[in-house]
Amino acid sequence: MKIGTSSLTLPDGSLDVGRIEHLADQALELTRTGRQLVLVTSGAIGVGARRLGFSHRPQTIPEKQAAAAVGQGLLMQAYERAFLSRQLVVGQVLLTREDVSDRRRHLNSRNTLRKLLELGAIPVVNENDTVAVDEIRLGDNDTLSALVATLIDADLLVILSDVDGLYSGDPRRDPGAQRLDVVPAVTPELEAIAGGAGTAFGTGGMMTKLQAAKIATAAGIPMFLTSGSQSHILAAVLAGDAVGTLFLPKPRPLRARQRWLAFHLRPRGRILVDAGAARALVENGKSLLPAGVVGVDGDFAEGDLVQVVDATGRELARGLVNYAANDLRRIQGSRTRDIAAILGRKDYDEVIHRDNLVVSV
Repeated sequence: MKIGTSSLTLPDGSLDVGRIEHLADQALELTRTGRQLVLVTSGAIGVGARRLGFSHRPQTIPEKQAAAAVGQGLLMQAYERAFLSRQLVVGQVLLTREDVSDRRRHLNSRNTLRKLLELGAIPVVNENDTVAVDEIRLGDNDTLSALVATLIDADLLVILSDVDGLYSGDPRRDPGAQRLDVVPAVTPELEAIAGGAGTAFGTGGMMTKLQAAKIATAAGIPMFLTSGSQSHILAAVLAGDAVGTLFLPKPRPLRARQRWLAFHLRPRGRILVDAGAARALVENGKSLLPAGVVGVDGDFAEGDLVQVVDATGRELARGLVNYAANDLRRIQGSRTRDIAAILGRKDYDEVIHRDNLVVSV
């Protein structure tokens, strides 16, 4: 479960202790039914900024890091007090992008979370914003919650927000907007509906929640989006009540390695392919050969993750590339048998082997 800043704080940005107490009550109800809970929490930067006297969300990276350093302690102190009074043990887990992208650290993070659950503790996860310098977050805690869900092979991801689901329009501006109770798939049309962040101290908007839904459902994990202000909302969700929007999992989920390639790594460049190569990748499950490459964007190394795009810039796939950008520019459009003559060597027949590629469309 992920709970956002707007669901944890009061309008002035201070921590809503009563909300955390209610969250602890729900966690107790959940564990009594034999279920395990991982909590992904936002709020550290917002609460820290309030304590440091900011009137709005910090803008620079040093300001965000300082606010996170103050706020993380305040946040965990509140969780520890509320959960321990109900005989529930919480364990803080701070992650960075490298903890989910580096394969060894990815597995170590997975093992830590699973061991905490095995020992009966509730992991409380946040990004380690005090040291994150590359865009301060993995993106946002909606995305982080989906990545954590895939790490532990969760049965369900619940995102608690300041809205009670996905609507056909912005309910704050469109009185005729209707809540969508079930979403079979996240489409470009749904993404067009999404707006920006909704509060002064929070970063997540509906677009980030749709991105989380795409990650979770691709891994075969259903996601439920609902309001964090509703009483005993977790019990209502698990009972199947119509209290939000359910995003259905894909019938053929990605395998663990495919999920790591698709969502946990950051692309280092782009490869533009022609229509024939696009069909071979998407429809026929083939590897990418140099003959189908018509353009190279970026300065990536051999083994880096890259995006494969068509002429319109639409991402078709992503995968681990066998040739560095400069070498690929030299062999693009060439036949496989000509690679050695052009480069003086031929390390691979394929630019990206099918085993190291995940189709995005």
